[in-house]
This record gives sequence, C-alpha cells and structure tokens, in this order.
Amino acid sequence: MTADWGAVEDVEPAAGRLLVATPLLGDAHFSRTVVYLLEHDGGGTVGVVLNRPSHTPVAQVLPDWHDAVSGPAVVFGGGPVQPDGALCLGQLQPGSAGIREVVDGVSTVDLDGDVAVIAPNARRLRVFAGHAGWAPGQLDDEHDEGAWWVLPGSPDDLFSEDPRPMWRQVLRRQPPPLSLISTYPPDVVLN
Repeated sequence: MTADWGAVEDVEPAAGRLLVATPLLGDAHFSRTVVYLLEHDGGGTVGVVLNRPSHTPVAQVLPDWHDAVSGPAVVFGGGPVQPDGALCLGQLQPGSAGIREVVDGVSTVDLDGDVAVIAPNARRLRVFAGHAGWAPGQLDDEHDEGAWWVLPGSPDDLFSEDPRPMWRQVLRRQPPPLSLISTYPPDVVLN
C-alpha cells in the first residue's frame, strides 16, 4: 500500500498529535478519519476519531451530561474498540476531581463522577463511544506502509464545532503537498 506523497515530513506519534488517514487507507472504520492520539508507548497506541459525530444526542445515553458537553452535543464514534463503552475528554482546571490529565490540558473525565462538581471546572467536554487502538508496533507498521500521516494537533481539533470536514481542514493547513491532497476525491474513479 506504500505511496510516495512527496516531501511529507511526518512527526513521531505521541499524545496530542493527529493521525490523518491517507487516501490509501480503505478500511471503512478509518477512511478519511482524523484521530487524536491519547497515548503512544511500549504498550501500544490509543486515540479517538474526531470527525465521526453520530446522530445520538448525549442526552439520550448520558442525560446528566448533556448540558455539560461542547457542541455538537452528540456522542462521537471514537473508534472500533469497545464501541459500547463511553469515553469523555475535556479541558478542565488542573487538579479537578474526576479527571486524569493526558496532554496539553486535555484530560479523561470520569463519567461516573458528579457532573455538578466536574462541569463547572470544564472549558470543553466531548463524549466518544469506543476508541481506536493499536497493539505495540502495529501503528508504526501501518505508518510505514503509507496508511497514516502523523501531524501536529491541538485541543482545538479535539473540540471542533464543525468536525465532519476535519480531514480536509487539517490537510489544508499543512504545507504542500499535503495541502493539495486535501482536494483528493473520495473515489478517484468518479473524478
């Protein structure tokens, strides 16, 4: 599956960075996705897909959290691993109860915690159903095969109010040739 995309300078996978699916990645779970990495170490890699908001309102599955989450107030499809499990990420005051800091002011939030205590300390919150995960070395192999670009990310990506076009938006803000690839059609045959 390897492809030469020109002078694309990837950075190493790390928490807070983005995985952006290359057009070669045909897996339906990850086609044209942007994944925010939460962890990348000897135990593997964990992240959440940012540009797959569902049609399920947070109020439908976690009614107490509906008013606390950032817009759009829907559950996001975080990835194919444990799709029935909920994961909440947020930007909260450091040291707040019910959180575990991850990177760049982003923390995991305990959804079993008291929303009345957590929400006032939150700038932004987002709920994901499932997550993306790779065994040790698996992501590195996929990256070497040309399935992913690793790019700088920020909490603003994680909490985007317009997540659906994120694949194009993230690529457009990169230097060429990635900025040009942002216009790559979903199906080259139909171009």
